[in-house]
Amino acid sequence: MSILDHFTLNVSDYARSRPLYEAALAAIGARVISEYPGFCGFGVTKPDFWLAGGASSFQSAEHLSPITPVHLAFVAKSRAEVDAFHAAAVAAGGSDHGAPGPRPEYHENYYGAFVLDFDGHNIEAVCHLPPE
Repeated sequence: MSILDHFTLNVSDYARSRPLYEAALAAIGARVISEYPGFCGFGVTKPDFWLAGGASSFQSAEHLSPITPVHLAFVAKSRAEVDAFHAAAVAAGGSDHGAPGPRPEYHENYYGAFVLDFDGHNIEAVCHLPPE
């Protein structure tokens, strides 16, 4: 069970960032489930990852602070999904920040890939299963 119900990631340019996240998250089976002006929610059955640009209903413009990059890891059901996530994110304009591969320093079956989005957020897809 996850301890998070949902998460919102603020980006400086929503229109530029959304296609990157749509492509990368489609590779692991997620899609836009809910949408409002300036933000949308991705998920499989419910929106649990929200992407927001600038001021949204989550915050008012006077409370905005500069975008601080975060590291966010998405669950992949297979190593092939990790590979597809990385390829889709890079093709959509993200920067490679760690090619798909095993990371035995984390644990024996850790297989991940890392991409930087346009704001420097380090997005990752990770599979914890042994090779198929």
